[in-house]
Amino acid sequence: MPNCNQEAAHRAASDAELIAWVDAADQLLGSLPRAELRARGLVGRGTFILLFNSAGELCVHQRTFSKALYPGYWDVAAGGMVLATESYAESAARELAEELGITDVALREHGRFYFEQPDNRLWCGVFSAVSDAPLRLQAEEVLQARFLPIEAALADAAVQPYCPDSLVALKRYLAAMG
Repeated sequence: MPNCNQEAAHRAASDAELIAWVDAADQLLGSLPRAELRARGLVGRGTFILLFNSAGELCVHQRTFSKALYPGYWDVAAGGMVLATESYAESAARELAEELGITDVALREHGRFYFEQPDNRLWCGVFSAVSDAPLRLQAEEVLQARFLPIEAALADAAVQPYCPDSLVALKRYLAAMG
């Protein structure tokens, strides 16, 4: 488990990452450090990757308490901010590899949506992947992970704090899958 200094260094490094800055129509305006984008209430791009095992169970994970947004919350998707030099798909592949250690899998895109809360304004790309490979959790971002049937994850979200943006991503995925 990382110590507080490692977590603070990771948070400082991620706050300095140059993130794609977009307008309300998802048109690229430039790039800004993550912390500045958030502090100014501007719109960025994010990805949400729903990871399933071959049994159809969804990977849910608990975020570390050092995360700037939704610390300690459960999350139904791996993901994060799209860097200034990335496409949504490139970001999705990078985030899935970083957070859960899953690489070399087919990513399927399920559309985009706009999400807004006072501290979180994003154009969101939704992806899914299927893998039975062992998870390798990124210690700075993920405390624990498990696979659950989708219905169990949604029931758990009614009684535990879950990231609201990733729940919207999951609901949009479910609606698209009919």
